[in-house]
Amino acid sequence: MATLETTFAGLKLKNPIIISSSGLTDSATKNQKLYEAGAGAIVLKSLFEEQIMREADWLGDPNMYPEGSDYLVGYVREHKIGEYITLIKESKKVCNIPIIASINCYQDADWIEFATKIEEAGADALEINILALQTDINYVYGSFEQRHIDILSHIKKMIKIPVIMKLGDNLTNPIALIDQLYANGAAAVVMFNRFYQPDINIEKMTQISGNVFSNESDLAKVLRWIGIASANVNKMDYAASGGIHSPEGVVKAILAGASVVEICSALYQSSYFIIEEYIRFLNLWMDRKGMETINQFKGILNVSDPKGVNTFERTQFLKYFSSRE
Repeated sequence: MATLETTFAGLKLKNPIIISSSGLTDSATKNQKLYEAGAGAIVLKSLFEEQIMREADWLGDPNMYPEGSDYLVGYVREHKIGEYITLIKESKKVCNIPIIASINCYQDADWIEFATKIEEAGADALEINILALQTDINYVYGSFEQRHIDILSHIKKMIKIPVIMKLGDNLTNPIALIDQLYANGAAAVVMFNRFYQPDINIEKMTQISGNVFSNESDLAKVLRWIGIASANVNKMDYAASGGIHSPEGVVKAILAGASVVEICSALYQSSYFIIEEYIRFLNLWMDRKGMETINQFKGILNVSDPKGVNTFERTQFLKYFSSRE
């Protein structure tokens, strides 16, 4: 009988299904239901840097006495982190699986010191999302990647729990960055974060929000980069995020080199019951293939020759499109 146990970022999981940070994980009650449905770990809804800074700045009226302004700014920050600490503690009480805190940020600021309070609250790990578009005309090449390293280094000096870096897909060379993140103490990498999807209403001629959910076609990009990364930086753990909309997608991600998958959109579009469905399929597939553990097939279809990946990609592109009329 196959065992679905796996390790990710130094954490032991009963199965590779992690619930991604979202509104699905913003309360202990919801998290208990996800745990009872069979989730292997849960990433709590993110604490957003902008959420803290915007409210603090709004209350920090420059016309107020400086002492009063500083007090209110400090109060707002402490209040926000206090709510998050409660979420961690309450979720830990009702979930006997790893609870991973999440911070969504874009700058290396002093407020990141909240990471110590997150650790003290009992979080098993901390996931850092650095999600930002680089649009400055005076942008210095490489500075965005360096920001990832600086934020990681800053946080690693403060806490001992594993730090997981969730990357956006707007990096020129994710592999070089992942190598540096590993060197600076990252325990794992999640590929990829999902950007806000813009759209345009042509009748009202206004900008609107596009589809917020991922779709199954998004998985191809994840498989490509995890397949390359797990071959190049093979001591790092990887999570596949984006495009996991079927139990087959879980198997594909592990074959490419992922230790776990993070699911979100599929849960929104279906129900908690898909967790059990994914687990049952994975069990049956492993039994059918004679696999007893996740490690037996993890990464066996990653990029075996990372140096030749460009030649391979270009050749396949040419082969595919040259045969179409």
